[in-house]
Amino acid sequence: MSHIEVDENRCKGCELCTTACPYDLVVMADHFSAKGYRPATQVDPEGKCTGCALCARICPDIAITVYRTVKE
Repeated sequence: MSHIEVDENRCKGCELCTTACPYDLVVMADHFSAKGYRPATQVDPEGKCTGCALCARICPDIAITVYRTVKE
């Protein structure tokens, strides 16, 4: 199962990543970061993330790391 991690210290809450995800798995968190921004987070209870990295590519702050699981 692929997933993403968002560095909350880098994310400024621009929401670009939420528009890039083809499955709408990236949303804005309910909490605020130390800098006062609402960071992005992944909500994927069904494991739909494919690891496409569109969210990471569109992020202007390089705050998203994608971990892709290779299927054998």
